[in-house]
Amino acid sequence: MTATLDQFVDDWRQWHAERNDGLRQPLGWLSLTALHWLDETPTAFDEAPGRWHVEGESVIHDLDGSVSTYGPVEGAPGVEAEFDRGFVEIIRRTGRFGIRIHDRTAPALASFTGVPAYEPDPSWVLTGRFEAFDEQQVVTTGAVVAGLEHHHPAAGVVRFEYGDAEHELVAFGDAGGPLRVLFTDATSGVTTYPTARILQVGTPDIDGTVTLDFTRAANLPAAFTDAATCPVAPVENRLSFAVEAGERNPRVRESL
Repeated sequence: MTATLDQFVDDWRQWHAERNDGLRQPLGWLSLTALHWLDETPTAFDEAPGRWHVEGESVIHDLDGSVSTYGPVEGAPGVEAEFDRGFVEIIRRTGRFGIRIHDRTAPALASFTGVPAYEPDPSWVLTGRFEAFDEQQVVTTGAVVAGLEHHHPAAGVVRFEYGDAEHELVAFGDAGGPLRVLFTDATSGVTTYPTARILQVGTPDIDGTVTLDFTRAANLPAAFTDAATCPVAPVENRLSFAVEAGERNPRVRESL
């Protein structure tokens, strides 16, 4: 039993270290310093070279008379335009166009010491049962930015037991493929980020069995930067109990 627990803790610490290493990448989420929405008026921003505006279904960038045109896809990762300290990410969200600044000199990168997290506890590794919808559904959620929406392909629900009760989570992804859930719980807004954490569930077994390893519940980028446009958890995935496992809110580290 001790050897099994030691292996569990070692595996979790490796996962946690890889999460921290990913966030330390010089142009990753911690480098995101600003979000600016665009309109038809050419506008200059302190963080980004040139002037930017929207023209029809495109974003126009004028840099000292050199004009570039970009066509970001709704809800997809942005199109990148390099500049001296990093890159400008041109995005489209709920019909709006914007630019985000990734700066390798961002203060958040320099001050990052790791994501706060609960200690790994194998009692938070639960077994669930996946039940596919007859047809894939689209679940619409809000976002951390007011007025934006996210549209998630949902494959079905995961049912699991905790505290002598059965609970249910809507699972995003494709039936037969890896699943993920966005959820909140009684720790949200207290010790964990308020709008959502994400849990990778993996591919269900043939009989629908899945593992819910809440010790690997992770923050979305919005937990680290105000320039993210992350989704909030769907109303169906708001658990009533406290999931004291996984990543905590990095914005309230001093109170943990």
